[in-house]
Amino acid sequence: MAKKDFKPYVSADTVTSEFTLGAVIAGVIMAVILGSANAYIGLKAGLTVAATFPAAVIGMAIIRLWKGSILEENMTRTIASVGEALVAGAIFTIPAFKIAGVWDHFNYFESTAIMMVGGVLGVLFVVLLRKILIEDSDLIFPESIACAEIHLAGRRGGSEAKTVLGAGVFSAFLYSLGEFQIIKTTWEKFLQFKPSEVAFLSKTKEVLYKLSGKGGIQLTAPVMSPAMLGVGYIIGPSLASITFAGGLLAWGLFVPVILFLNPGDPSGSPAHLLDLITNGTMSWGVASDYVFKNFVKPIAVGAMLSGAVATLWKMKSQLYNGISKAIKDINKAGGVEEIRTSKDLNFKYIFIAVGIILVAMFFLYYYFAQNILGAFVATIVMGIAGFLFAAIAGYLVGLIGSSNNPISGLTLSTLIIAALLMVFFGVKGKPGIAAVLGVAAVVCCSSGIAGDMMQDLKVGHILGGTPWKMELGEIIGVIFAASVMIFPIMILDMGEGIGSKNLPAPQASLMAMLAKGIVGGQMAWPLVIVGIFMGIGFILVRAHAPMLIAVGMYLPFHVTFAIFIGGLTKGIAQIILKKKKLNEKQLLSADNKGILIASGLVAGEALMALALTAIKAAKPLPSLSLGGTLGYILEIIAFASIIYILISLPAKMKFEENNN
Repeated sequence: MAKKDFKPYVSADTVTSEFTLGAVIAGVIMAVILGSANAYIGLKAGLTVAATFPAAVIGMAIIRLWKGSILEENMTRTIASVGEALVAGAIFTIPAFKIAGVWDHFNYFESTAIMMVGGVLGVLFVVLLRKILIEDSDLIFPESIACAEIHLAGRRGGSEAKTVLGAGVFSAFLYSLGEFQIIKTTWEKFLQFKPSEVAFLSKTKEVLYKLSGKGGIQLTAPVMSPAMLGVGYIIGPSLASITFAGGLLAWGLFVPVILFLNPGDPSGSPAHLLDLITNGTMSWGVASDYVFKNFVKPIAVGAMLSGAVATLWKMKSQLYNGISKAIKDINKAGGVEEIRTSKDLNFKYIFIAVGIILVAMFFLYYYFAQNILGAFVATIVMGIAGFLFAAIAGYLVGLIGSSNNPISGLTLSTLIIAALLMVFFGVKGKPGIAAVLGVAAVVCCSSGIAGDMMQDLKVGHILGGTPWKMELGEIIGVIFAASVMIFPIMILDMGEGIGSKNLPAPQASLMAMLAKGIVGGQMAWPLVIVGIFMGIGFILVRAHAPMLIAVGMYLPFHVTFAIFIGGLTKGIAQIILKKKKLNEKQLLSADNKGILIASGLVAGEALMALALTAIKAAKPLPSLSLGGTLGYILEIIAFASIIYILISLPAKMKFEENNN
């Protein structure tokens, strides 16, 4: 349909309830809940799940309690999805302050200031770009169209909210069984090479003796995590397989080879890992984990850098066109529009607000860097990169959807530029690292909010929402979410600790390593360079998503394995649905059903993990173990039940007709 023929679901001259107190309160509460859930998933798997779809179905269920309008549902979803977008920016960067040693603990006021400033800036930048990217462009916005269809289907009746809630309760229950050790959640065994297995390497017994016992391979089962299976289902079989390929490279190639080469003792003594294992000081499993952390992870960092550059280069035409159009046509967006469905917040106040925020950021960066020139440079870099990357994020969401928006790659680019400038102007040590991470954190939060908000505004454009009311709702959501979102991060850090095996926080660890390496001179450059060349190799052989391969290398293997199982489950579900000879619309409805179930699995485990982590901080949970063998049997049953639900429920959907 041509743009001039477009008509929203609620016409511009229709007056109905929209920006109501109930809709705003419901949206704010959901923003905090969904944001907290994504904090857990992002720190554990390095991925976040778009909250737009579950926010839409849950918001519909809430608004129906008082028989509210579809525009109230739209407002609630718009505010609710802020939490996920803001926390995506936060978890990719803020934990880096602690991992890099700049902070001893998470600081509430500094963290909140970063999230609030970054989030509000993202909203303000999007206001300037909304008309250009939504009303005056031919961008598809695939996820926005799907989300609008959910709202319209809700008007026709449906049980989507029950689907999300039921999956969430089931997921929380299974996760609790694992935490109380009723069922097993992981299995690991180190398979050591025996002399007979390496006999082909030498003809002499002497060399054979030296080679025997020098290595092996760590066997690991997928973690029994409903959330990780849900993540794999959402991203699909292709991306899940790519992530798993990275895990296979790390644990099936690099760790065994490096163990075989027998590196030195981590404490710096003349002993080597083999000596420590032989005398009983270190187990094979611990040695494998040490090799992974100190050798493989820096290689993965280098591959991530190559992947990030490749991702941006691959989209160079779209990025250039989007930025050029945004800058060239910025004056067109300032006109006063009387029509309700095209009216933004007043541009005069937007520019004033941006100026005030930039001044405030100068003082925050001065607090970090303790250097006026460094603070000024950081503010300029943040302001320019923030606007450009807001335009990029919005443009990419219009092309590929917010779930695939590469904000971590954009943030890495900003961090490297800021770090090199800090070194150039002589701002080094912890102050320089803090300033660099501060720039990256604000830009990451701003880009995350910009992409999510552009998607929500497109949904509102289809449904007939009022832009300025949605923009005001986003600002309210950012303020409330930023005020509390550091608490779930603090709670999760109380447990295993962010940066540990169970919460590896890959993006934040990468940011910390780069900031320390460039500004503090602590980069393991030889290993990073190896990773860069490996990433270039992926690019030369045209590997799909090199960045995701590197993320898979960085994550614990049992996590990537579980994501892979979830992706395979989605692939099986797709094959079954295709055999039912459904039309395109029916296939989309069935696919949305599976995504809603997977979203519920993600949210249920994440929220239960937060609750139990808070409890464990005060008192350890009791063990209710039923025995090793029975625990593993129950684990298999739990796995099978999740897979069965994800495959069978979408396949059992009933449709009125099977024709086009």
